[in-house]
Amino acid sequence: MLRVLALVSGGGTNLQAIIDAVAAEKIQNAELVGVISNNKTVKSLERAKNAGIPAFSVSPKDFENRELFYEAFLDKVNECRPDLIVLAGFLVAIPPKMVAQYSGRIINIHPSLIPSFCGVGYFGLKVHEKALERGVKVTGATVHFVTEGMDEGPIIAQKAVYIEDNDTPEILQRRVMEQAEWILLPQAIDDIANDRIEIRDGKVIRK
Repeated sequence: MLRVLALVSGGGTNLQAIIDAVAAEKIQNAELVGVISNNKTVKSLERAKNAGIPAFSVSPKDFENRELFYEAFLDKVNECRPDLIVLAGFLVAIPPKMVAQYSGRIINIHPSLIPSFCGVGYFGLKVHEKALERGVKVTGATVHFVTEGMDEGPIIAQKAVYIEDNDTPEILQRRVMEQAEWILLPQAIDDIANDRIEIRDGKVIRK
């Protein structure tokens, strides 16, 4: 059974999609063993507790500097003994030490078709604002493995979402979540839990 740990920063809609997929057995051979947030007051923690999943917060505000926060955060991650770490709307950069320790075992969901609209500064509504400003006709979401480079890890899966004429960033964000993110992330976890993919020559290959 794959031990899955989710890291969250906000409302937790992607977390809820994972919780629902596990309950519906769309994710098999995996269990959510914990949820950690960098924010003490987010709804994500409430979603976890309602599902009977251990929930923790480690806030940078409680530490004198970023290094102490990273150390405490990694300690809490290690306490959960995860086989897979899922960044389900986690807005904190993962420290190199953690990336190295869990190499090939951290995945992230990003609300665009990487390599478009990704990298430093591209998160939340900003991604959708930039897509609309550029006038692209198709956007979407990407699930990828996490490496030290921001949004540069091997791509696991992508799903396209069409942009409509009257879209606002908020409307587009919702459609990308509904049509792509909430589908891709559970599928990726299920693929990993059931050994369907591997990284070969820097690319994700289906077995």
